[in-house]
Amino acid sequence: MSDLVAIVYPTEAKAEEVRQRLIKLQKEYLITIGDAVIAVKTDTGSIKLNQLVNTTAVGAMTGSFWGLLIGVLFLNPILGVAVGAASGALGGALSDFGIDDSFVKELSASLHPGNAALFVLIKNMTADKVLNDIKYAGGVVLKTSLDEGKEKILRDALASAVEQPATEPPTAARQAGAATS
Repeated sequence: MSDLVAIVYPTEAKAEEVRQRLIKLQKEYLITIGDAVIAVKTDTGSIKLNQLVNTTAVGAMTGSFWGLLIGVLFLNPILGVAVGAASGALGGALSDFGIDDSFVKELSASLHPGNAALFVLIKNMTADKVLNDIKYAGGVVLKTSLDEGKEKILRDALASAVEQPATEPPTAARQAGAATS
């Protein structure tokens, strides 16, 4: 079962920094992310979504591949690529996986202009290690599907970062210490 966590940050850059940190932790097999979306409330009040995967581009690429294959069969690969890319892009634009976009926009409506919310769909994680690596960024929990105990631990860890701001992530400090040894 997956868990949803939404954390509000003061800027889009801070939310992106945490998302990149989570992606790095995924490469270390400490977390498995189903989706990670950053929602930013603009000065005009509209919500801009920054998706982890651009489904339109992926659809266009796979569509052009299949269009090329079918086009070769019918001796017109250029037309096959064009039709495949167009249909793939359309299919990609209309598809949505992971966290529902309308749900993200609805929750993000309460943000202040300029603030950003990071929505992460977590399949599984080593909670203590992941939390230790992202708590330096602070943030405020907007919504979670975690049980009350885990949510309190998350809220307390993020609040402690606000009280004692760190200058660098814990992993960077550990790596710097290891390099001098």
